[in-house]
Amino acid sequence: MSKRTYGEMCPVARALDVIGERWSILIVRELLLGPKRFKDLLARLPTMGTNRLADRLKGLEAAGVLAKRTLPAPAEVQVYELSDYGERLRPMISCLSAWGAELPLPDDVDRSTARAELIALGLSTTAPPELSAGCDETYELHVAHECFHVRAADGAVTVRSGPAPLAADLRVECDLTTFLELATGAITPAQAARARRASFTGDAALKTRAFQILSYRHADRELRLVPA
Repeated sequence: MSKRTYGEMCPVARALDVIGERWSILIVRELLLGPKRFKDLLARLPTMGTNRLADRLKGLEAAGVLAKRTLPAPAEVQVYELSDYGERLRPMISCLSAWGAELPLPDDVDRSTARAELIALGLSTTAPPELSAGCDETYELHVAHECFHVRAADGAVTVRSGPAPLAADLRVECDLTTFLELATGAITPAQAARARRASFTGDAALKTRAFQILSYRHADRELRLVPA
């Protein structure tokens, strides 16, 4: 069966022909967090299925959104990563994340799909550039079973899956509930540490800045990411 398209000249329609199929934009979301193996993507999108994942990857590669690469030894495994063209989708997905964070959660949402690294990815794009201006810092976060790292450098904040490639300036360990409370300002890093709900290793002065950068700001909207 041939792929269905909108068949319009409109650039919006043509863009949706590429990323509008179910799951395609979520694959891009995962690759914004760094290169992933096929099995990594499947683990993060388990209900997608292997055949559909392979089909979507093939289509996104054909459109120039992503590319395959073999990691150097000793890994020597094939990964998928965004191309420069695909990376240009970051602002759009960031806007979707911010917009979607304010929507009510449906009753049938799968609570087990909540992931701190995706929350951090969304929050990183709203951080005021002045907070990281002149900085070059890395924060490694261990939130429940997840591990990811955040780099704040010269006004830009990036989030990547996995441990930091070099020694992190700050290491944070906490559960998902505490991470959310830190992100929303319901608790401060000092309060979380005193209550033994979080541990901070490294430059203690960075605790406050890390969660100023990874924080949700909106005057009249509630952050709705994980059900109570």
